[in-house]
Amino acid sequence: MKIVSRNEELLGDALSLVPQPSSRTSLSSHNKLIRFEDISAAAFKIQSGVQKTPCMYSRLSKLYGVDIYLKKEFLQYTGSVKERGVLYLLSSLPQDQQRKGVIVASDGNFSMAVAYHASELRIPVFVIMSTSTSPARVKMCREYGAMVISYGTTAKDSQMHARRLAQENGYLYLEEEDSAVYLSGLGTMGLEIYEQVPKLDAVIFPAGGHCGLLAGSAAALKHLNPRISVIGVESESFPVLQQSLKAGHPAEDQACNNHHFYGDVSGLCFGSNSLQLTGKLVDKVVAVSEEDVLISMLRLLEYERATVDAEGAIGLAALVAGKLPELKGKRVAIAICSGNVDLHLLQQCIARALTLESRVCRFSLVISDCPADVSKLLEVLAREEARVLDIRQERTFVTSELFSVEVTCTVETRDKIHTAQLRNALLERYPTAAWTER
Repeated sequence: MKIVSRNEELLGDALSLVPQPSSRTSLSSHNKLIRFEDISAAAFKIQSGVQKTPCMYSRLSKLYGVDIYLKKEFLQYTGSVKERGVLYLLSSLPQDQQRKGVIVASDGNFSMAVAYHASELRIPVFVIMSTSTSPARVKMCREYGAMVISYGTTAKDSQMHARRLAQENGYLYLEEEDSAVYLSGLGTMGLEIYEQVPKLDAVIFPAGGHCGLLAGSAAALKHLNPRISVIGVESESFPVLQQSLKAGHPAEDQACNNHHFYGDVSGLCFGSNSLQLTGKLVDKVVAVSEEDVLISMLRLLEYERATVDAEGAIGLAALVAGKLPELKGKRVAIAICSGNVDLHLLQQCIARALTLESRVCRFSLVISDCPADVSKLLEVLAREEARVLDIRQERTFVTSELFSVEVTCTVETRDKIHTAQLRNALLERYPTAAWTER
């Protein structure tokens, strides 16, 4: 089941099609590499439909010895940079297709951007989501104006149903890929960064399988100033882009156990256009750990009051992990491109990041079961300026002497040094105190 709309007249020779077998059914497949003129045309066409988000100097600069400018794309209406490519994609559709409508099967940022901008352009839009999609995302898409249909237990079930509906009703099935129209829209962020931050040395983007933002923005930046370093950052758990660049073609399916955490970054490498642009224009691709991403989310929340997901934080994670020492003292822009994180997941991420930094710790000790001893323990914690988050007492299953109680405390400290001071103070008074290692 294939629905392919040929739009080569929209951007001239930039959209000439090269017929190749493909399992993807979308606007166009395997176009020529985009030009700077294509990105400029996209910027002009979408300027009234998307936000020109700020690119601001960050307080994090002093922490890492780099002049950091954060491009806050999470401030877009749907919280994602995907709006740029989606708006240009939808506004470039022929009028007859706009009247028939579009359909998408996804629970990510792409589907939310399609839902919002199709509704704004008065294009009928249908979003097929699996029954495992979080209720918050379903609600959000409906509020954007899409007709949301829950179908199937997996993403593949939803995609098959969407293709069937598209074929039967004449809708255009949209799937995020590397068509020249979509990449040109995403590349407009590179134009804005260049305008907003003079004398740039480097720009850091999220990479992974969905590297359209990296590729499109690199095309704009390298045209304007070839000396600007363009760097991509992906997860070391599934370095899809690095594997694809090494092999010279999109990597095969690679499982991602933490799809809900990584979101769109965990997708497969979706096309040769993005891969060619990345190989030609991107200076470096680095991989970071999940722990680095979590700490980056915490840093952005504390220093910038920015609530972002893994895709939004992964660029900063390269500096957190010390993977880019050559950028010390340089002017660097970082794309903070997504802020769509579920509340329950955000809570888990922040709690985990605090434990990784030893700012939340837990210890257990056995004392006599009398109020005076518990009071003395609390006095020690107060003297050391530790904030008690939780305290529990276990009497029944204590294996030591009778009439004793095992006290387990969870406390918050300022940093690792403060934690070490607290630990030494407790061990001095309670030599048998046991710390729960993270």
